[in-house]
Amino acid sequence: MLQLYTELAEQFVDEKECVAAKEEALSALHTLLEGTGRGSNMRGWLNLPNPLERKEIEQCKMIAQMWNGTMDVVVVIGIGGSYLGAKCALEAFSHSFASAGERNSPHIVFAGYSLSEDYMADLLGYLKKKSYAIIVISKSGTTLEPALAFRILYNEMVARFGIEDTRRRIVAVTDASKGALKSMADRYGFMTLTIPDDVGGRYSVLSAVGLLPIAVAGFDIEALLGGAAQAKEQMVKFEQDNPVIRYAALRNLMYRCGKKIEVFINYHPKLKYLGEWLKQLFAESEGKEHKGLFPTTLDFTADLHSVGQYIQDGERIMFETAVLAGSKEVEVAIPSSIDNMDGLNYLTGKTLEDINRCAEAGVRQAHISGGVPNIYIEMERIDEWNMGQLFFFFELSCAVSAYMLGVNPFDQPGVEVYKRNIYRLLGKPQ
Repeated sequence: MLQLYTELAEQFVDEKECVAAKEEALSALHTLLEGTGRGSNMRGWLNLPNPLERKEIEQCKMIAQMWNGTMDVVVVIGIGGSYLGAKCALEAFSHSFASAGERNSPHIVFAGYSLSEDYMADLLGYLKKKSYAIIVISKSGTTLEPALAFRILYNEMVARFGIEDTRRRIVAVTDASKGALKSMADRYGFMTLTIPDDVGGRYSVLSAVGLLPIAVAGFDIEALLGGAAQAKEQMVKFEQDNPVIRYAALRNLMYRCGKKIEVFINYHPKLKYLGEWLKQLFAESEGKEHKGLFPTTLDFTADLHSVGQYIQDGERIMFETAVLAGSKEVEVAIPSSIDNMDGLNYLTGKTLEDINRCAEAGVRQAHISGGVPNIYIEMERIDEWNMGQLFFFFELSCAVSAYMLGVNPFDQPGVEVYKRNIYRLLGKPQ
């Protein structure tokens, strides 16, 4: 089970205030579970780890089996919550230097999250001699970036494979009954999976939105859901010691104390995209009505050599939330050197994991001494079960924290402003 450590942040706040904040968090959890808060119609993600919901899980596994051995590449088209959860999971589970998925599964690549012409040209060139399929993810089918990517790739696919073969190479993950993508899927005969009406994109990683790409890549979605279900059982509890309550309470106290930035830290390159997923989850859920912590991410120890100076001695406007994980069973030990010209023989026999752990501890001590509160979360290892727990922990913590802040955790009205400007500049018909 995940372990949450808050002692190195709690020393920056008053003990009575901490107890009071936990009571607020418990009240916010009650509001969430009872559906009495704003956005209560978008709480379907709370039920996603339910093992009784078998139909779409089995469909994901069936599609994965169908494409395994027949597709070299699967292009996942989506933006924001339509791709970040899957991208986070695949980066975490895959071999660091694998050009294709393990277990002889297709290589998963992503499109539709930018408007870069160079990227699309490179992707089209890459796919020319590949057998490939597409997973297109969008509730509406009209979001500009993924809609354009799908139009381009669909036309290329039809020209190369023909309409009949193309039908077998596309899965649309979309609304159950409405929207442009659903209409297109019905008209042209694409396979479809459903995005539940009551689940927003940034809370959708445990739905078909995340499960299908993860399954196609050859990873265990049953274990992912099992970990999430265990986390739900342990964390949907009205207890002050509940890690969700402790985390939500403390990050709100940090905000009230003048800490405006939450820096999500990792010490494993495989967790880089966890930070990207967390940025969207918290920024879109809390950043409204001129409120909210600003979420950002850093990769340690690399970023210590670029922004470490600021963290140690710059403005005291931030706190850190680190996600730590155990290493694989394979160890990389430091060898001895006859001449010891680098002066590192004192590390002989230690593993890189031993040294990474010392780096974690040393950095925490330094930043605490510099006035930067530290929260850290430990999971046993980076695998499907543990990542399922982590996904559910952060989703639940975010919703509780947003209700504590007094905002709707599930809308994003500000996103529409820039979209309207883009469409106006492009001359979209009114």
